[in-house]
Amino acid sequence: MTDRSLLSRVQAGISRNRLRIAFVAVLLLSAAALAAAASDSLSTASEDELPNAPETDNHTVITESGRVGTITAYAPDGEVLYYNNTRTKYFDVDPVEADPLTVEYAATDTIHSEGPTCSDPPCARNVLERADLETGEVEVLYDRYDYKEHAGEWHDADRINESHVLIADIVADQVFIVNTETEIVEWLWDAQSDFPVEGGGPYPDDWAHINDVEYIEEGTHDGHVMVSLRNQDQVVFIDPDEGLLEEWTLGTEDDYDVMYEQHNPDYVPESRGGPAVVVSDSENGRVEEFQREDGEWTRSWEWADDRLQWPRDADRLPNGNTLVTDTHGNRVMELDADGEIVWQVASTLPYEAERLETGDESAGGHSAQELDLESRTTDGATADGFDVLAVGSDVVEAVVPNRIHNGILFATPVWMGRLEFAVAGVALLTGLVWVGLEIKWHLGDAGIGFRLPVYRRGDE
Repeated sequence: MTDRSLLSRVQAGISRNRLRIAFVAVLLLSAAALAAAASDSLSTASEDELPNAPETDNHTVITESGRVGTITAYAPDGEVLYYNNTRTKYFDVDPVEADPLTVEYAATDTIHSEGPTCSDPPCARNVLERADLETGEVEVLYDRYDYKEHAGEWHDADRINESHVLIADIVADQVFIVNTETEIVEWLWDAQSDFPVEGGGPYPDDWAHINDVEYIEEGTHDGHVMVSLRNQDQVVFIDPDEGLLEEWTLGTEDDYDVMYEQHNPDYVPESRGGPAVVVSDSENGRVEEFQREDGEWTRSWEWADDRLQWPRDADRLPNGNTLVTDTHGNRVMELDADGEIVWQVASTLPYEAERLETGDESAGGHSAQELDLESRTTDGATADGFDVLAVGSDVVEAVVPNRIHNGILFATPVWMGRLEFAVAGVALLTGLVWVGLEIKWHLGDAGIGFRLPVYRRGDE
């Protein structure tokens, strides 16, 4: 071996060792960051672990439908007033008229064992339930069993009067009005009446995923029903007598610039600056509002920050602020007219939040256009300068499609948030690059080389 070849091998060894040290450093730093996040993780699995909330003027109730199903109510002083984790999942929650400290909500129990109510587990039992937040008394108003658990829940129920309730039935791709006293369904709309099964999600597994309904009681749409078809990326309006009002449809399937698998739209009537719709644009990671003008829907407001990830509820409050549920940001927050966060509480995987004593959802709120709300979006910058972690997270999200990204976050431990996801992605990429280089180095040392299948003629 010549002195030059020996020197080359020594230099190559030094370069390799430097790279190995760099790889080890990245992996150790990533592991330390993930361990710190895990040790400092939030859990709402028991009442003892709940955080207190900041003070506010009214009560706030929050539901969760992730790894643990919970419903929590905070008093105005921020103390926990009510907590229940009896059901597997909790979804939409609304105050009972004239008694804001009594609420009604849709919830689901998963049935894991074979029996008379489930021949092929897992199955679901969906319930409409009423709870007195002061006494803790709970009453089941209406319930039904469904043959499957995945995409088998009722995500929303909207009370029309003392006896009738409007329900969004995901498993059947239907919306129906039921008299809870007689248990007779008195009106029903089937999404197949107006939408082809070739669109949306996979049929029949999770085709339309109707996740929200609202019975409108004033203005142009008095007596009409607003429906959110998540997998069609559309919010539609139904006249119970005439059917789908096509010219009022908000969004188009797969037009993700408008909405991408939205949740919980709220209607704002003309008397409060509408027609307008406040909606959580979930897969796009923003909350937004659309104003009806000249027969068309126009985006009139939107909000996002570096942390917002899969929002699933946004309510316009009577004071002009907006209450937002940020599922994978693990928080519920209130935004003021300038888009600043003025109230916030941590929550593991919140689904919906309701500010009580202010009416049902956005019932007392005015449109963004009338309030002249300021839109705010994120560009990877923070008040302290350029946030490298946020940019890294954005890079990972650009590579991983939104639905897959959110699906991974939903399935991973609750402490695995947006930045932790980016750290894990960097660690995984670093490990793969390191393994690839080690294989290349060892083959090269053994005299085994590689030649590109395509090369220039002059390289022969």
